[in-house]
Order: sequence, then structure tokens, then C-alpha cells
Amino acid sequence: MFIEKDREQMALKGISEKSVEKQLAQFKEGFPFLKLKSAASIGNGIKSLSDDDVDNYIKLWDEYLVSGHSVVKFVPASGAASRMFKDLYAFLNAPYDTPQNDFEKKFFSNIDKFAFYDLLNDKCVAKEGKGVKELIRNGCYKTVISRLLDTDGLNYGQMPKGLLLFHKYVDKECTPMEEHLKEAACYAESNGTANVHFTVSHEHKAMFEELARQKAIEIEDYYNVKLKISFSEQKPSTDTIAVDMNNNPFRNADGSLLFRPGGHGALIENLNDIDADVVFVKNIDNVVPDRLKDEAIRYKKLIAGLLVDMQKAIFHHIDALRQSSVSRQHLESIANFIEDNLSIELPQMEGWTDEAVRDYLMEKLNRPIRVCGVVKNVGEPGGGPFLTIEKDGAVTPQILESSQIDKSNSDYVKMFSNGTHFNPVDLVCALKSYDGHHFNLLDYVDAATGFISSKSKDGKELKALELPGLWNGAMSNWNTIFVEVPLATFNPVKTVNDLLRDEHQG
Repeated sequence: MFIEKDREQMALKGISEKSVEKQLAQFKEGFPFLKLKSAASIGNGIKSLSDDDVDNYIKLWDEYLVSGHSVVKFVPASGAASRMFKDLYAFLNAPYDTPQNDFEKKFFSNIDKFAFYDLLNDKCVAKEGKGVKELIRNGCYKTVISRLLDTDGLNYGQMPKGLLLFHKYVDKECTPMEEHLKEAACYAESNGTANVHFTVSHEHKAMFEELARQKAIEIEDYYNVKLKISFSEQKPSTDTIAVDMNNNPFRNADGSLLFRPGGHGALIENLNDIDADVVFVKNIDNVVPDRLKDEAIRYKKLIAGLLVDMQKAIFHHIDALRQSSVSRQHLESIANFIEDNLSIELPQMEGWTDEAVRDYLMEKLNRPIRVCGVVKNVGEPGGGPFLTIEKDGAVTPQILESSQIDKSNSDYVKMFSNGTHFNPVDLVCALKSYDGHHFNLLDYVDAATGFISSKSKDGKELKALELPGLWNGAMSNWNTIFVEVPLATFNPVKTVNDLLRDEHQG
């Protein structure tokens, strides 16, 4: 099937022929759907905390920060903003020249409210000899959009979200990257340093690095903290092979194999390279201006305090399990802790020896831990918190996307449609074991949770293989705790008009 040039191509990417053959088999066999018990809800896998609980966990986190632990904020930031502007691209290609639908009208009616307005206006003056407002008065709507999106303008259509101007202040405008740095200074500072890591695309890495150099000193001076900013790229070895509609390797016009990025699940490799006790994970576009940061910071500290409190309790029980004299009664109390605090429904263990029970409980506890903030479902697209049935009969909390749901099972579809909560990608993770060693996160990926999507290249249809998602199957075998956080902490920007929401107006 493969020729020597194919093997050379694989070697350059760091992908073994065996891995490619396994991927080809996955295209043919498909991926099994997960077995669901129910959507998670308050009291059924999701914790709802009182104000006193919140204050207590915030105190625990503040104490943790001054005790010498290493903390990193991890921000996936490689995605291009092209989908954010899909409605504007549709307008450019439309047979009409003036705004027709509500989206287009809202964009142009409020164009001066966007943080990028002044930059766009300057570009229009430089290129067209007229500002934005004059071009609009003259009916040159598409010229304005071209100057926003195209390479001879601001090139926003090809830029990553992290480098776009999102928020306007009295004296400046800010990108999501800057907002994340400011957030990190407020809840991820330890020993005077806030560590922030961005995953970026190769083509934009230099631009991110330059922006960091320009803005870091100003943020450091204001927050009296040292910023340590680092970057990584998605590894070529995590690319996956594409196939044609007959599941044969898809070949480019020059005869080479087509490999595609494996999706955000590939970033588990980047996360695995982070040497830290605790890592926050938050998407690049989920930021707010300064006036709304206090609540976001409050609940970030909450989930972190809950994490370290739970980790301490888990380590205590692991210490007990390591003792050869642990009693059956003690084992039962540890099992109760797992069920009550980690929302794991354990299988029946009657008839098991004490040693078998101890080994099983140890295996369940000695894993990476994540606390996930979840918000009430308001119809946003994306995944949600569920309770799934594992191969060993245990029921565990998982974040699932719609692609992981068996659409032929009406009960499952109903669970997904009627779920009370949504996953905003608001995670804090503990990456080290009870003995201080860093978990190999790749050992906790459920490889059976990838999925196949339909794409095209050069006018030809193809199938692409997506790796298990970063907060889905890539963290499937972690201990997961869901806690409800306010909807105000979730402010993603999926379309450019989302920036007109009050939550993004400075």
C-alpha cells in the first residue's frame, strides 16, 4: 500500500507506519458510541456550592499559591478566526451589495463599537482615501469588509482569534491574548510569577511572541507580577491520514499522502509537556473586559480550590491503600468517598478479595484530576456533562460532544437535547501523582473516542480522522468533578457580532 516516498513522508512527521495502518483500520471499523446512563445534573454528577463553600475554596486556593506550588495557565490559541467571519464572507459573495439580513445590518449599524474600528478606519483611509463611515454612505459595504478580512487589509479572516482586537477601553484596545495574561496575573500567580502557555500555529507564532514582548511589561507593572509566557505548536506527529470515500489513503496531486491536523485532541501532547502541579485550561475566545473580570477570577479560584482540596483527600486515601493492613471496612469507606465525591458509581464488589478491591480502588484514585466548571444550558452549540457506563461497569462523569452520541438511540438524543448544563471549557487540572511524579497523560486517553468527519480537497471528497478531543476522550480516564459556575463566566466569541454583546463592550 505504501511506497518508499510515503515512508519518508511519515518519518519526517514522526509518524510510524504502524500508526497509519491503525488509523486506516479505524476509518473502516468506525468508532463505538459511548453508553450513557444520564446527562449530569445538580445532585447527579454536578456540585452546586453555597457562597460559604465558594469563599472557603477561594481561601484554600490563595493558601495553595503561597505554598510554593507551580501553576500554569494553558490556552489553546491556534485556531484561525475564519469561522468567526463566515457571515461576512457570505455577504462578500452574495449577489446583493447592501446589507439584507439581520446579521449584516447589525454589523454595519454598530461598526464603530468594535475594538478594531479605528484600525479598520485607518486602513480604509490608507487604501481607499476614505474612512469607514464615508465608504458606507457611498454604499461601498463590501469594500469595508474586504479591508477587514483580506490580506491587503487587516487580514482578520486569516488571523488567529488571539491576535484580533476584542475589547475597547478609554485609552487602548486589547486582544484576547492580553486579556488572558491579565487574568493569569490575578489567579495563577505563584511565587511572584504567573506562567502562561499558548498553543499556536507555526505561521502565527512569531506574531504571538512579538505581541507578548510588547504587552508583558505593561501588564507586569500594573499587576506587580512577573509573566513567564511560553508557546508551543501542535506536533506533526499528531497529524492523521486522510482517506477517500473508499477508505484508501487520499493522495495529493503530486502523489504524496494527505495528512491533516488531528483536532484539539492533539494538544494532550502539549499539555503532557507542561511541568506543573496545577494547570488551568481555557479557550482563547472566552474572555471579558476588565470591568467583568472579578467574577471570572472568583470562580476560577473556586474550581482551583476545590481541585486541591479533593487532591489532598485522594492522596490521604491512597496512603491508606498502600498499607497492607487496610481493613475491609476501611476499603468500603474509601469506596463511599469515591462515589460521593467523584460521582463514580462503582460496580458491585461482593466476592472480591480485599487485595482485588484495594487494587481496583487504587487504580481509580491514582489518576490525573480535573475540576470542570459547567454552566446552565442556554442553547449554545457544543458538549455537555454526562454520566457514562464504562467497560468495567463503573459509571463515570465525562464531557461529551454530539458526535459521540448514538443518534439512532432516542433516549440518548433526548438526554443530549434536554441536558441542563453545558461545557464552557473551564478546567483546572492536577497533573502529578501522590508521589510527586508527573502522570503520563497519554496513558489516560480513550483512543476509541475519536470520530470521522467529511471534508474536501481540490474538489474531491475525503474523510478526516479527529483524535479524541482534549477535554473529551483525551481526558476520558481522568477523575472528573463537575461544579456549577455562573453563566457570566462563559462569554465565547463564535461570530464577530458576539463582540457587540454587553459582556464584550468595555
